[in-house]
Formats: sequence, C-alpha cells, structure tokens
Amino acid sequence: MRRLTGDPVLSEKIVQDYRRAGLDEKTRAMLDYAIKITRTPVDCDERDIEKLQELGFGLDDVYDIITTASIYNYNNRVAEAAGHLPDRKNHGLFR
Repeated sequence: MRRLTGDPVLSEKIVQDYRRAGLDEKTRAMLDYAIKITRTPVDCDERDIEKLQELGFGLDDVYDIITTASIYNYNNRVAEAAGHLPDRKNHGLFR
C-alpha cells in the first residue's frame, strides 16, 4: 500500500479501516464490493455491478475487481490450508 499510494499515513488508515480513511465514494464502493466478494459472495448480484457502473466503473473494471479479489482470496486460502506463514523479509517491505 505504501509503495502504491506513496502516502504512508493514508496507507495505514486504509489497512486499518478503509471505511474511515477518508476515501472518495468511488474508491469506497470498490472496496466495499471487494469485501462483499470475500465475505458473502452469494449475496453479490447485478445491483452491485450497476452501482459500480453508476460511479464510473466500466464493466471491464468491475471484472478486474472481481478477479483481483477472487485471486487474492484463493491464494490466501491455499496458503492458510497449507500452513504457510508470512515471510519476515517480504512482510516488512515498505513499512
């Protein structure tokens, strides 16, 4: 996050609680949808996609959000199921 945003304070706010990080409506909606995909994917429907499109996301953008969240979730579940622990060197980068 720090490397991508270039702002260490904003990065920490987003990581700790993106809902209170002062993000714009579009970014907040994207993150809300990523959380919904993660926690309750069965509840995702066309209304979610329509809301994102109303905020300026194209259909390709929406599928990028879906794919990114899904791959991240998949990789985490594989790592957790296999008992992998975070690598200390990589975990500490950009902190």
